[in-house]
Amino acid sequence: MRERVTRNTNPVGSRQAISFLAGKAQTARANKMWLTDRKIVVIGGTTGMGLAAAQAFVAEGAQVVVVGRNPENGAKAEQQLNGNGLAMSGDAADPQTASKAIGLCQQIFGGFDGLYHVAGGSGRRFGDGPLHELTLDGWQYTMNTNLTAMMLSNQAAVRAFRAQESGGTILNMGSVLGQSPSPAYFATHAYAAAKSAVIGFSRSVASYYASQNIRVNVLVPSLVETPMSQRAVNDDKIMAFIPSKQPLDGGRIGHPNDLSGAAVYFMSDQSRFTTGQVLTIDGGWSVSEGQY
Repeated sequence: MRERVTRNTNPVGSRQAISFLAGKAQTARANKMWLTDRKIVVIGGTTGMGLAAAQAFVAEGAQVVVVGRNPENGAKAEQQLNGNGLAMSGDAADPQTASKAIGLCQQIFGGFDGLYHVAGGSGRRFGDGPLHELTLDGWQYTMNTNLTAMMLSNQAAVRAFRAQESGGTILNMGSVLGQSPSPAYFATHAYAAAKSAVIGFSRSVASYYASQNIRVNVLVPSLVETPMSQRAVNDDKIMAFIPSKQPLDGGRIGHPNDLSGAAVYFMSDQSRFTTGQVLTIDGGWSVSEGQY
């Protein structure tokens, strides 16, 4: 016997059903994570901006390998990644470090989709500073730490993407000092040169590998409270200067998680048609004069 189908002709009931289904769809969209099943390596990911990004990646569904020089920081970072992250000890300037981290990501998590290179640092204590005071040791240390290390990690990532024939995404960390100097308090000329070079390097690599769906972009922060920035954070004159140089959100120093949303975007398919771009997240630094 054929079952009789009755159509609901109650307009109120229909509206309620439509409203219910629309609400379910909206909830599903809201709960959809941007980085589900992505496998990401963060060089310099055990503290500061790198760790904040790694936590954001995990919250959006990714699995991560974070790399840092200090094993204790690595152990602490791993505990904060909710079982979806591994920490590896290594110096970013060691030619083997990034390759090992990528191999670990492939072995443990079953793939490799993205690299975020955050590692870097000041060479001030080695002799970086104004040009007339800059030492050769300061120059070489600063370039090795901020530029050579990034080249090595990017090279390892590109080689891995090509071997997988998968495409992938690379995000590099610049600095506002590479394009917007502040001579009174931040006159480290080797650091500025290295961070400016990050942009030129990244855009050149992005151009060459775009046809292979390997994307390369750059984030440019201003002063953010991290282990590296403690000289500035503990200097009363600098902290009095910052509100007029970074006037957004009440005029404050940046927080590591101020960059995390952008990092998620560049690691996700939301940026699949974006490469060779530089996004400055600086609280207004580059458009503010600053008052001493």
